[in-house]
Amino acid sequence: MPDLTILVPVYNEEESVIPLLDEIISVVGKDPTKVEILFVNDGSSDRTEELLKGSQKRCPALRVITFAQNAGQSAAMACGFHQAGGRYIVVLDGDGQNDPADIPRIVELLDQYEVVCGIRENRRDSWSRRWASRFANWVHQKLLGDSIVDIGCSLKGFHREPVQGLYFFNGIHRFLPILLERNGCSVKQIEVNHRPRQRGKSKYSNLGRALITWQDVLAVRWMLKRKLNYKIKES
Repeated sequence: MPDLTILVPVYNEEESVIPLLDEIISVVGKDPTKVEILFVNDGSSDRTEELLKGSQKRCPALRVITFAQNAGQSAAMACGFHQAGGRYIVVLDGDGQNDPADIPRIVELLDQYEVVCGIRENRRDSWSRRWASRFANWVHQKLLGDSIVDIGCSLKGFHREPVQGLYFFNGIHRFLPILLERNGCSVKQIEVNHRPRQRGKSKYSNLGRALITWQDVLAVRWMLKRKLNYKIKES
């Protein structure tokens, strides 16, 4: 099994998946003994699956898992985490805004930390999306008491075993570093490159994401407050 899995959840990204795959290959190669490139196709209705499967002959490291129907980003990530063969897992979005060139630095830091979180430097999004992101970060830091600077940045690295041990629910993908840190994992945050979306369309609206994230923050807050905390006394 390879030491590294690159996990990319995708939904209706037919314009982006091949350019992104080519970038990933240029950074980590395509030797299946060294790396696993795992795309989880979240029930796309376009040519995403066809294009990815058509690339498997030229890229032996590429695995494609396709859902029968759209289940959401958290489900795609949960599936990818449990299917991953690598000891380390690096996750990035399928829209091309995360830069695969940051992967080697994240992998290097995973030798020292169990979680590595990206902080989007010079975000290339609209002002309304940047504002919504700042507000979301302020809300979760106030309610959860965490220190994660950019909870919405998808570019993250994990050790496989701790992340596989989490209980997954819809919306968890935004809170993985917080939950893992509360479970005792070491977390490192680094600035990463952020690029404008060149192809395809965003699957989220600011209002829709804000409403969902608010509910998720309250759910995670409840989980953290109810988390069991005990220590066995030494005899």
